[in-house]
Amino acid sequence: MGDNNLNRKPPRGLPMRGGVDFGFVFFLVMLAITGIFYLLNSKLTSLPEIPYSTFLSAVESGQVVELEITNDYLIEGVLESSGEGGRSFFKTVIPYTDEKLMPLLEAHGVRVSGLKKGPSFLDTLIDTLPLLLVMMLVFSLMMRQNAVANTKGLQFGKSRARIYNGGKKVTFADVAGQEEAKAELADIIDFLKNPKKYTAIGAKIPTGVLLVGNPGTGKTLLARAVAGEAGVSFLHISGSDFVEMFVGVGASRVRDLFEQGRRMAPAIIFIDEIDAVGRSRGAGLGGGHDEREQTLNQMLVEMDGFENKDGIIVLAATNRPDVLDPALLRPGRFDRQVTVALPDIKEREAILAVHAAKVPVDAAVDFGRIARATPGMSGAELSSLVNEAALFAAGKDREKVTEEDFELARDKLLMGVARESMVISDKEKRMTAYHEAGHALPYYYLEQASPLHKVSVIPRGRALGVTVGIPEEDSYSHTRTWLEDQLVILFGGYAAETLVYQDTTTGTQNDLHRATELARRMVCQWGMAQGVGAVAYNQEDEPVFMGRDLVRHKTYSEETARKIDAAVEEILGRAQKRCSDILSQHRDQLDSLAQALIERETLCDEEIRQLLGFKPRISGAESTDVPTI
Repeated sequence: MGDNNLNRKPPRGLPMRGGVDFGFVFFLVMLAITGIFYLLNSKLTSLPEIPYSTFLSAVESGQVVELEITNDYLIEGVLESSGEGGRSFFKTVIPYTDEKLMPLLEAHGVRVSGLKKGPSFLDTLIDTLPLLLVMMLVFSLMMRQNAVANTKGLQFGKSRARIYNGGKKVTFADVAGQEEAKAELADIIDFLKNPKKYTAIGAKIPTGVLLVGNPGTGKTLLARAVAGEAGVSFLHISGSDFVEMFVGVGASRVRDLFEQGRRMAPAIIFIDEIDAVGRSRGAGLGGGHDEREQTLNQMLVEMDGFENKDGIIVLAATNRPDVLDPALLRPGRFDRQVTVALPDIKEREAILAVHAAKVPVDAAVDFGRIARATPGMSGAELSSLVNEAALFAAGKDREKVTEEDFELARDKLLMGVARESMVISDKEKRMTAYHEAGHALPYYYLEQASPLHKVSVIPRGRALGVTVGIPEEDSYSHTRTWLEDQLVILFGGYAAETLVYQDTTTGTQNDLHRATELARRMVCQWGMAQGVGAVAYNQEDEPVFMGRDLVRHKTYSEETARKIDAAVEEILGRAQKRCSDILSQHRDQLDSLAQALIERETLCDEEIRQLLGFKPRISGAESTDVPTI
């Protein structure tokens, strides 16, 4: 959609009339005048020039009859010769101050005219005209810069909102899935279309609606779709656009934004990433009087001044509703919170179909299968998946995107970009193979584990290898048994290195970090540890400067802290032992899997089952999510 004229920047440079820059025209005129003056000042005839020493010799020999001295340096005169030449004209230049020249000319009776002739007005004008032109050019540039600075100064406190009120409109048809969110926003659209229906009965439409969801779920797209469905103007601004280092600028921009919305009513004001300006006041190191808080105070005042008759709805988006100031969320401001969740399997299939409609896709591609294999992906990630698949197809000179292209694109998004050019030693490659085999093998001996998707020893990103499990169904909660199985998988690399080499590598760092974090959450947040109790304890590693108090206080004693540490160690120790037992009992399968990875580098689930003698997997079996290792 095109921006409205109100959003255009002021023209730069000198004023223009009828498409002509008067500064440029003035420069051309002055240049022409200078040329004319130069021609007028030039001599009509070109006189032969003689050296000054020759001129003095001619004077002494009586050949010089008359001359004219101009400007104290140029001599033009007549020479008489005894030969056939008769009279001839000449000119010479006085190279230095010659005090003997005039006595010499008088002694030989030479007629002198124009002596000490001062410069004419025309000469003066011609001499000074280049300097005047330079001065006028500098002055013009200074005036232009000053005009731009004044314009910017006037607009410093103006809103930076992008305005959409024309062009192609975004509607709910462009937003696949999110049916619950669309239903919650339906009355907002109806109010913008038919405000009298609500005001007649005394109903008050929500002043503001907060869209809450993970990054990439389509909050901004949904807000634009609301404006498109209602057929009203859409003012889009980011929360960071309000914050400046100068005091009062943010508040001024807030006032201008809402005033702009009133002029364009009915309209929707959309503030993206509102947590940048709407965080809790008095938190962190800023105190209670910083620029951000003054901006937030002005936003609260403006939202309080809204009336239903204004025809303005404020939409905002954030993925951190927990850090917002409570005053921003009270009734009368953001009355309603709409959750924009990650898409389920049906919504993922619809999103894939929407994005795939823009590229030629082979008829054999099954979007339902791709949707089942992409749990937890957001709308933005699915859009990137389609684009990456199209890039793979184009790189192979295909006319249509195939199933293989989507598979490669998914692996790239899940596992990272393959660094096939990276050279590693045979010893390190063997250790990596055992590490990844240690992650992969427990998948086949754990009841709660998802099907293994692929294991590879090709370096991807910062990892030397990667193991990925993909669930067949979406899951929204997890049992303690499922979590304990994930810990076993996370300890696979550590246990395999210890079993085979009686040593460990730095490649276990991320595994141990994730395992420790998961175990601590099981104890402190989910009450899954014996001896500690079903009590939620605060986490000291939560962010401080994100709308929370700088000073924290423990909600438990030192004795409880020791119990928590002991419970975490017990959970991790039990998971490590389970993993070590699985690998020890099936050492031959571990060796076979590691050797196959060394030779083939990448193995999928079907290949591993065939290699180790497992039955083929039955599609549709109950499974849950397994993290990427």
